[in-house]
Amino acid sequence: MTGGIILFIVIAIIVAIVVLIALTYNKLVGLRNQVDNSWAQIDVELQRRFDLIPNLIETVKGYMKHEESVLTKITDLRSSWANVQTVQEKANLESELSNALKSIMAIAESYPDLKANANFISLQEELANTENKLSASRASYNNVVTMYNTKIEVFPDNIIAGMFNFKHRDLFKVENDEVKNNVKVSF
Repeated sequence: MTGGIILFIVIAIIVAIVVLIALTYNKLVGLRNQVDNSWAQIDVELQRRFDLIPNLIETVKGYMKHEESVLTKITDLRSSWANVQTVQEKANLESELSNALKSIMAIAESYPDLKANANFISLQEELANTENKLSASRASYNNVVTMYNTKIEVFPDNIIAGMFNFKHRDLFKVENDEVKNNVKVSF
């Protein structure tokens, strides 16, 4: 009789451990998928902004002949997106592009005809809307990454995360101090 009880207790403990491992693994997979989904949302908004940039450049090109360098910089930054690999590289490039776009909007203040152009106004509104969505997407991504990273670091989840090779994810942050500064425009 006592052998049957001991066997039952051992089986119950093994089942409890397996259930704990399965639940933790499933939670980690869910969080990892949320991280990937959050990153995909950032990508969608970045693509939307990248699609707007050629139209913006064409609209302002005729007005901003003296600011060709700003337009060239935006085009170069947009083109270099395909070459960046890490979240950090993408975050820095995205911030530089945001700054360059802010420069165009600030420079546009000097061109009354451009400011009144319906295409420019529409593009400006679309870019502002996209920037707001990007900001929200970055915040959402960082929140999910923080939850995921915390989950894979705390005990006992860190043991299961290590067994199944769950890796730390980087936050979307700007490390380039120059990009964090306000846009400086001089005429």
